[in-house]
Order: sequence, then structure tokens, then C-alpha cells
Amino acid sequence: MAIQYALVARGSTVLAEFAGSALTNAGPIARQVLDRIPGGDDCHVSYSQDRYIFHVKRTDGITVLCVADDAAGRRIPFSFLEDIHARFIKTYGRACHSAPAYAMNEEFSRILSQQMDYYSNDPNADRVNRLRGEMNQVRNVMIENIDKVLERGDRLEFLVDKTKDMQASTHRFRKQARRLRSSVWWRNIKLMILLILLLLVVIYVLVALACHGITLPACIR
Repeated sequence: MAIQYALVARGSTVLAEFAGSALTNAGPIARQVLDRIPGGDDCHVSYSQDRYIFHVKRTDGITVLCVADDAAGRRIPFSFLEDIHARFIKTYGRACHSAPAYAMNEEFSRILSQQMDYYSNDPNADRVNRLRGEMNQVRNVMIENIDKVLERGDRLEFLVDKTKDMQASTHRFRKQARRLRSSVWWRNIKLMILLILLLLVVIYVLVALACHGITLPACIR
């Protein structure tokens, strides 16, 4: 099991902990580590003890600590700490800032056990962590590309101006297209009227020939 022990604390007050069967003396050492954590701002630190590494994440006054063997590296333990911190804050909210020692131990130790097993043994845990890392790399590349654009002298205002020019050109093109469609429609209407008039004239001429004159004397009596 990669992660052997975990706890959640406020300062040096342990609120919940769980130890695997292979590491029975982690609790006292973990409390010493809590005392060694630099005060002040949030931090992510690691301490070595023989072949075990104590990984620590402190955010908003809540410290999450885990003990993992050195073969586990740092990605999985710190992903575990991030997960546990989020779950703990979501479950207890502001109550964790005033709770006495081990107030959440009975309930939250089960969650520590479950997540320790998941991050230690389930291969999907590392796939998720790797995917998060790849997404961060893509984000960094995007930021780098923007920096390169700015270094070339291109300004965002210039890019916005080019976008506005494209929008104006598109608007003009649409107006011209509507005018062209209207012009073609009227031309077709005029052509149809002329054809109808021509057809009426032809019919009249044929009738006049058959009726022996333009006044149609043979047909109108």
C-alpha cells in the first residue's frame, strides 16, 4: 500500500486520522511533523523519515498529512491530500475551525481509509492524476503562446480592431447580397410582365387575322 497513514488537523490539533496495519508508529512522528511545519501562509512540503515520506498540505488553516513510501513519488500523495482536504471542508465546513481534538475521527477515518486504498491500489487514480497534469501542460502552453504574441509586438487592441473590421465587412457583404437578391427579383418580375404582354399581343394578332381586321369584324356581330 503506497499511502500508509493520513490525518487531518487544525494547527497541532488532530481532528481525524487513520493508520494502516503496516505502519503503527506513524502517529507520534506525524505530530512532531505538525510542530515542524512553518507557520503563516499555506504550504506544500515533504519530510523524509527512513524510507517513508511525510507529505503535508495546509490550506486555510487546515492541514492534511499522509505518509507514503518513497516509491510513491509526489504526484499521487499530493493528489490524495488535495482530495481529502476538499472532502473534509465540504463535509464539515466552518465547524472544523472550532472542533475539539478527534471530533471528526469516528466518521472521517473511514473516508481516509477508503481514499488511501483508492490512491494506493486503483490504477484509475494515477490515470486521473496524469490527465490533470496533461491539462495543466496544455494551459501552460496556451499561456506561453499568448506571451509570444505579445512579445512579437501584436497588441490585443490590434486584434480586436481586426475582428471589428471583419464584422463590418461581413455586414456590408450581407447588405450587398440582400440588394442583389432584390434586384434580381424585380428584374424577373419585369421580364415576366413583358412576356405576358408579348403573349397577349401575339394572341390578339392571330385573332385579328382570323376575324379579318383589327376590329374583329367577322367575329363581332
